[in-house]
Amino acid sequence: MSQQVFLVTGATGAIGKAIAIQCAIDHNHTVVLACRNKDKAKSVINEIIQLTGNLSIFSALVDLSNYHDICQLAERWSGPLHVLINNAASAPRRRQETREGIELQMATNVLGYFWMVKAFTDILKNSGSAQIINVASYWAGGLDLNDLEFNKRPYHNDTAYRQSKQANRMLSVAFSDKLKPYRIHVNSCHPGDVNSTLSHNLGFGGHETPGQAAQTPVWLATRSYEQQTTGFYYEYRRAVPCLFGRDKEAIQKLFIRCETYTKI
Repeated sequence: MSQQVFLVTGATGAIGKAIAIQCAIDHNHTVVLACRNKDKAKSVINEIIQLTGNLSIFSALVDLSNYHDICQLAERWSGPLHVLINNAASAPRRRQETREGIELQMATNVLGYFWMVKAFTDILKNSGSAQIINVASYWAGGLDLNDLEFNKRPYHNDTAYRQSKQANRMLSVAFSDKLKPYRIHVNSCHPGDVNSTLSHNLGFGGHETPGQAAQTPVWLATRSYEQQTTGFYYEYRRAVPCLFGRDKEAIQKLFIRCETYTKI
């Protein structure tokens, strides 16, 4: 079998690390961890190598809330990329902004996914067939296209998180339509309810292990091309109807709004 290259964002978090571990079990997989913290990345790489015996585990340092950082990562990339798993997420209890002045959840949870897909599109195209898995959530809704950054509404991290996960599901449909002609399939999924830093910030405990939460994203990411779908939303390895994905007008408006941030 030929080597398949996976890029996992947020790979030092509970779910991201579990996704990377499960991808690395197959030694035909090269797994690249997109992380902000060099020391955490090194620790997770060592852990994955010890658990799986797969030596093809690497890190790529990047701030996923920063457009230019993501573009530079894509420019540095060498070789193919077969699977992009967008998983990084943030849910600060107080409203925070990036150094560019973008509300942090919008920047990380929504634009981070959007920018990664845009930046790596040509690389994915040149890799033959490819997949993008956007880790979203069933905890989604309340998107306000006129106030994406909570400049008008009072900020609440749970409201902002639900909005961001709705956006992930909508943008997955948009990218699915745009990238299907290039043999790039795009799907979104709910990973599971895990006891993590993010869930604590949202006020939830979580009842599933990171390994359980990783199963659906990894199942999607490792299916053969003949088994793949595109433009679907999944929960626990099953396609689930998504009302957000049916609103083509709102999807187009959201996509256009996200594109305006590439000028920052």
